Amino acid sequence: MNIKSLLLGSAAALVAVSGARAADAIVVAEPEPAEYVRICDVYGAGFYYIPGTETCLKVGGYLRYDIGVGAFGHQDVVDKEEFAEWDAGLRPDYGTHDTYSKLMRAQINLDARSETEYGTLRAYMAINFNHSTARFAINDDEGYTYTTNNWNIDHAIIQLGGLTIAYTYSLFETLTDSAGTVVNDDIVAYSPGNTHLIAYTFDAGNGFSATLGVEEGSTFVNPNTVLGVVGGGSLPADGALDSYVPHVVAGASFTQGWGKISGVVAYDSVWEEVSGKVRVDVNVNDALTLWVMGGYTSADWKKGEDSYYAPWGGDWAVWGGGQYRFNEKVALDVQLSYDDSETFGAVVGARYDIVPGFVIRPEVAYIDNDGDDDWGGYIRFQRSF
Repeated sequence: MNIKSLLLGSAAALVAVSGARAADAIVVAEPEPAEYVRICDVYGAGFYYIPGTETCLKVGGYLRYDIGVGAFGHQDVVDKEEFAEWDAGLRPDYGTHDTYSKLMRAQINLDARSETEYGTLRAYMAINFNHSTARFAINDDEGYTYTTNNWNIDHAIIQLGGLTIAYTYSLFETLTDSAGTVVNDDIVAYSPGNTHLIAYTFDAGNGFSATLGVEEGSTFVNPNTVLGVVGGGSLPADGALDSYVPHVVAGASFTQGWGKISGVVAYDSVWEEVSGKVRVDVNVNDALTLWVMGGYTSADWKKGEDSYYAPWGGDWAVWGGGQYRFNEKVALDVQLSYDDSETFGAVVGARYDIVPGFVIRPEVAYIDNDGDDDWGGYIRFQRSF
């Protein structure tokens, strides 16, 4: 056997083996086509279709860090070292100080929408997780600070067309767009807070809309009382229902290019009192907007009467202010407020959008409650997404 014959034989053997292995080769199935997330631009930026459905979902939220000093901080806080020495009998008295008020909040928002034969079906929720410093009073003038963790449902809303079933801000607040653009807009309180509600809104499509709803109410707690701010009006009214008769709220608004006029009236079924607010917003130009709002209640506070829908002090209150936007990054906010119990508040704040989604908002406030005045500083850092 020569070398040529050997090479030919080896080549034939290799071909035979290769053919046998090829007969046993594993056939890999083609991959299933992937279902990628589809953008849903019907309801604005950030929505996408939940895979396998026609429901659009938007996930959002923010991280917020607030620091308050002066009227927005904690005042008359016991000097812990001196108090310990006093408690041990080593000194005749102890001192107090002022300190910061701080809040770190993480909020998650979910917004799901789809179209039905009855209009848009929506489910919206906002859940807050908070870590903050609080003040525990040991007597009328002194207290300790401590840290606390809590979470709460800020909003939980189901909407179908014009029907709303929710736990959210009272219609008495939302139908007149709160009270300005400053952070601390409630030195003179304007809202009873969150409540369970059922409402229907008619939208005429020409800028006019009207809403009628029933609410459960709740025990109002003025945030200024928690922060130790001078002011805040009268003691809060317990608006939680004590029968099957609900509170009734109705309001309407008319919006055009020049601005907006809105009003709301509410019947408190517990206290059997009627309260109302009217607000006017004016777009002076592209940079400047101004607004004014007035509130009145049938409850005569001088006679000891009260109303869940009149958290301000006395029979009436007024608020006013505006915003001037220097450019797309910087704006100035101003608000003044005054009520029948002679509580006056003035807030000046700025907002600076460092980059899209991150804003810093410093504020300075002056508060006078029937001659008892105070100053406060506040700064907010917020990253929204």
